[in-house]
Amino acid sequence: MVGYGILSFLTFINTEFSVFNNRLVIAVMLRNTSLLQPMNILILSLAVSDLMIALCGLLVATITNYQGSYFIGHAACVFQGFSVNYFGLGSLCTLTLLAFERYNVVCHPKAALRLSMRRSVQGLLFVWVFCLFWAVALLLGWSSYSLEDFQTPFSLAWEERSWSNTSYLILYSLLCFIVPVAIIIYCYFHVLKSLRKLNRRLELPGGRSRKSENDHAITMVLAITAFFVCWLPYAVVVVVDPELRVPPLIATLPMYFAKTSPVYNPIIYFFSNEQFRECALEVLSCGRYVPRGAAGVSIPVSSLNRGSCLSSRSRSASTRSKVLPL
Repeated sequence: MVGYGILSFLTFINTEFSVFNNRLVIAVMLRNTSLLQPMNILILSLAVSDLMIALCGLLVATITNYQGSYFIGHAACVFQGFSVNYFGLGSLCTLTLLAFERYNVVCHPKAALRLSMRRSVQGLLFVWVFCLFWAVALLLGWSSYSLEDFQTPFSLAWEERSWSNTSYLILYSLLCFIVPVAIIIYCYFHVLKSLRKLNRRLELPGGRSRKSENDHAITMVLAITAFFVCWLPYAVVVVVDPELRVPPLIATLPMYFAKTSPVYNPIIYFFSNEQFRECALEVLSCGRYVPRGAAGVSIPVSSLNRGSCLSSRSRSASTRSKVLPL
């Protein structure tokens, strides 16, 4: 029971940070309509999926871990498994789409000119329909949702060795993990390579690189590192060798590592951008915080619903890149 108590505490902390971070991202994006650019729509979709993971998966896991067993019935079990599978895969595919669009912006600027709200919405529509197929397939009998070994989370039936289950897991692992990971690695590798070349061309006197390009490179490295730190252990345990025999508490850690992604995704993809941080501080301060560059401009609380953070800077923002953040 001590192990379940530790897991319950960890998932509670994870849930709190996930809900807070992603609700803040959604609130800032919706209250500042000037932020709703084609690339940023992908970040908004990522925040929605991560928030749903926290509410439908992590919150339930906190309660069941505290109880030490899954006591809320089979229907709730299936709902949790479906939600975590659907929204978790949605987050991963959205990250893949975001990496692909960043690759286009940096490595193929002419192709990036075609980036529009319609294209972003079409990409997200494909992502969510694709993920829905893999989540609903289990409800229709192709594989199934089941309790994992330690009897508190509901997930895919990794341990079952029927033909139906094996065929699903092979295709799922290939199309929903290996292919997205390969795309992310390829895109970010070329993005970093292009940024490095750009840094050399724009190097300041004295051998100093431009801070903005260094920040972009650091963001890319953080994105890749965080992704693998959180997802690779889970993939090794349940995909590469689901029958790997390790102590139960240790076996749960990769799964909860993977479910920390709703915490770090907003930090890497949203709060690492200065303009987004300024808007977030304004929302958190209920309008009392004046964004830098808008000194002397009064921003009342009531104006938040009309995109207050960017309204005073819309003209200057129009001269900058509409792709936020890179």
